[in-house]
Amino acid sequence: MDLVLENRTIGEWTVVRIAGELDLHTSPQLRDHVVSMIGERSGVRLALDLTEVGFLDSSSLGMLVTLLKRIKERGGDLRLVGVSGSPMKVFTLTGLDRVFEISETADDLPA
Repeated sequence: MDLVLENRTIGEWTVVRIAGELDLHTSPQLRDHVVSMIGERSGVRLALDLTEVGFLDSSSLGMLVTLLKRIKERGGDLRLVGVSGSPMKVFTLTGLDRVFEISETADDLPA
């Protein structure tokens, strides 16, 4: 099953709404989407809205950490939005809830 990916802008942030499951088969779709958006730009402010993601696996976590590192190396910021349920449990169990900035909604992103 493919992901649904939709971009919108809130202030200086590009918010990518993700709907579906993030797993070994769909994670590359999100990675490619984000990489094509940011390219080699610096200072990107990107939020991934996981409100409609009901499942994510370890391959997805690895991909998210790689994106975070790439964006931070270029002076940007990557935040997660709307993480709850099973995905939040995975972030908590792995300690990644202390690595990623997680906001309840996109409206909570800093200006």
